[in-house]
Amino acid sequence: MPSGNSAIRGSRVGAGPMGEQDHGFHADRIAVSYWDALGNETVRYFAANLPSEEIPDVIDSPSTGLPAGRDRENPPALAKAEPYKTHLAYVKERRTEAEAETLLEEALEQLRARRGTNAPK
Repeated sequence: MPSGNSAIRGSRVGAGPMGEQDHGFHADRIAVSYWDALGNETVRYFAANLPSEEIPDVIDSPSTGLPAGRDRENPPALAKAEPYKTHLAYVKERRTEAEAETLLEEALEQLRARRGTNAPK
């Protein structure tokens, strides 16, 4: 049999006749539009039988990352962004200067004890 005469080349195993459009049951769905503060619209699809209280009022816009709401004229405002904090900034929120000095001194004493040097340098 010549290698170029296969009738099923390029089709999936179990695929129906070529051109078959019905590949299963399609559930009824509704389209819900969301808008962000820049006016970008995002459409999400939900099952038609889903209760309206289960459809979210706000989502994150995939294109901008901004919150997007269902009211085109009044999109949700961006919540105040917290500035990036370093580990040291978080530590300073939890500890006073005196507590930090005490902890540092205790850690240095333990280190000196392990090394066998008790005198501060």
